[in-house]
Order: sequence, then structure tokens, then C-alpha cells
Amino acid sequence: MGWIVIALIVGLVVWRMKPAKGVHSITTEQLKARIKEQNVQFIDVRSPSEYKGRHIKEFKNIPLNVLSNKMGTLKKDQEVIVICQSGMRSSNAAGQLKKAGFLNVTNVRGGMNAWQG
Repeated sequence: MGWIVIALIVGLVVWRMKPAKGVHSITTEQLKARIKEQNVQFIDVRSPSEYKGRHIKEFKNIPLNVLSNKMGTLKKDQEVIVICQSGMRSSNAAGQLKKAGFLNVTNVRGGMNAWQG
């Protein structure tokens, strides 16, 4: 019986980590190659204190809890690359953006934990 509970928990974790349908995913190494692109909106969805502690200068801080209210400041037809600390909140944010009609949304796998810059 215990192994069934463990299997369900593992399945739930894997399901939650899976990117939303239509959301692209890149590594931090791939992000380094794209960081200077002009037609990309870079969004960091961590809290202001996390962002202040360490961030990538090209990324604008829009915390996940206010993202839905700030979506109007973003262009739906321009790619959005989203990052957080580990990739979980940014995956959530990417799903929200996709559902709101953003055409090209990319999540950074591993987030700032994986960033070497």
C-alpha cells in the first residue's frame, strides 16, 4: 500500500514539473546565447527581495503573485522568457502567459540556481 502512495506522489511531482502545453524550455547555457536579443521580453517572477539579492540585468522583475495584473504591460506577439529560482514558479508563470494568449513563451530550466553568470 505504501508504494502506491509513493508512486502517486512521484507522479504528481513529475506532472507539476511538466511544462504547460506550447511552452518552450531552455537551459541557462542556451539563455546565455540569447540574452542580448532585442525582440525578447525577459521576466523574472521571483519576489523583489530575491531579485534584489541576485538577478540578470536584462530581466525585469514581475513577481508571480502580480503577473496576472501586469500582463497588460507585455506584448503578446513578442517572445517572453521567464526565470525564477529553480524553474517551478517560472513554469507556472509560463503556463499563465500561454493561457492568456501569449504566442511564444519560454521557461528557463533550473532558474537562477543553474545560472553561472
